[in-house]
Amino acid sequence: MTALRTTDRIVTTHAGSLPRPRGLVDLVMGREAGEDVDAGKLSDEVRSAVEEVARQQAAAGVDVLNDGEFGKAAFVSYAVDRLSGFVPDTVPPADGFPNFARWMGIAIRDFPDFAERLLGVMGSAVQLRLYACDGPVSYIGHEQVAAEIATLRTAAGAAGTDEVFMTAASPGLLAQFAPNRHYATEEDYLFALAEAMRVEYEAIHAAGFVLQVDCPDLAMVAPVFDSVEDFRRQVRMRVEALNHALSGIPAEAVRMHVCWGGGEMPRTTDIGLHEIIDDLLPAKPAGLMVMAANGRHAHEWEVFAETRLPDGKYLIPGMVDIGNNVVEHPEWIAQRLVQYAGVVGRENVVAGTDCGFGPVAGMDAIAPTVVWAKFRAMSDGARIATERLWK
Repeated sequence: MTALRTTDRIVTTHAGSLPRPRGLVDLVMGREAGEDVDAGKLSDEVRSAVEEVARQQAAAGVDVLNDGEFGKAAFVSYAVDRLSGFVPDTVPPADGFPNFARWMGIAIRDFPDFAERLLGVMGSAVQLRLYACDGPVSYIGHEQVAAEIATLRTAAGAAGTDEVFMTAASPGLLAQFAPNRHYATEEDYLFALAEAMRVEYEAIHAAGFVLQVDCPDLAMVAPVFDSVEDFRRQVRMRVEALNHALSGIPAEAVRMHVCWGGGEMPRTTDIGLHEIIDDLLPAKPAGLMVMAANGRHAHEWEVFAETRLPDGKYLIPGMVDIGNNVVEHPEWIAQRLVQYAGVVGRENVVAGTDCGFGPVAGMDAIAPTVVWAKFRAMSDGARIATERLWK
C-alpha cells in the first residue's frame, strides 16, 4: 500500500465520503432512525455499492481510493455504535450538542436568507442521533471494522488497485459530538476516547490501508470559543490525545483531515489556517489534508511559504470545491499544484478535495455526475502539473 509519497508524479486522492446510491441511503437512514432494517440486505447493498464506487474512482483517475464511507450514516455518529459508555442524549440540543449547534448558528447568523435555504437542503437528510457519554468508554466494534475492511479490500482488488485509504473519527471529533457526563475532566474524556479508538486505527493499519483520521474539531468549531488562544489550547490537547491513539502506528501510514465544515456556506467565521498551523504540525500523521479550493481558503498556500513543512510530512491541499457544482478546469488545478510544490516541494504535494461529498447520508449537494467530472479534472490537472514539475 502507498503512503502517498512519490518521487515522480502528483498523486490524487480525496477526503472520503461520496454520494451514496438512493437505495443504500434509504437503508442507512432507516438504520440510523432505529427502524428494523434487514441486516443481510444492508450488508449486500453496501458490498455491491462499494465495489461499484471503487471502480468509478479508479476510472476517474483517483490514485488512492476508499469505500466512499457507504456503510456509515455520517462521518462521526457511526463510531458511537462501536464504543461502550454512550446513551441517547435527552438533554436539549443547546446544552447536549453545544459546539456543533453553536458553530452552525454563528456561521449563518448574518445570512438569514441563506439559513432558510440551508434548512431546505438539510430537511431531506438523515437526522443524526445524539448521544452523551455516561460511563467508561471502550471499543466494541471489532466485527464492524473487520467487515468494513474486508468489503474495501475486495472492492479494491476488483478495481485493480491496492492503493487504499480508510477514514476514522478522531478522539476530539467524538468529544465534540457526544458531551461528557462521566469523566472528571475533558482531558480524561479525550484520552479515554483515544485509547478506545486506538483499536480501530490499528485494525485499519494492520489491514495495510492508509489511515485517515478526520479532525474537524481542530478547525471547524473555533468560532464558539471566547478567543483564538482558548481554541488553540483545545487544539493542542486534542492533538496530544490523537498522538497517544496513534502511538503504535508509523507516521507515514496516517494522514489527518483538518476540516472547517463541509458544504456550501458563507465561511466568514472560519478561523485562518495561519492561526492554528503551529498547533497542527506537531500531530503525528505525516499527511495533512486542508481546504484549499474554496474562495475562503484558496489563498492559504502562503501559510506554507512562511511556516516550513517539517521533514517527513506531506500536504494534501483541496483542489476541488465540494460546495458547488462547478467543475474546476484542469489548468487551474495544475497551476495550484505547481504553486504548492513551489513552497513545500513537489514530492510533498498530493491532490485532494476540500472535504467529503456526502459526509451525512442524504445530504448530497453535488450531483454525482459532477463529482466524477471533478475527479477527472483533478486527475488531468495532476497530470499537467506532473509534466511541468518533472519535465
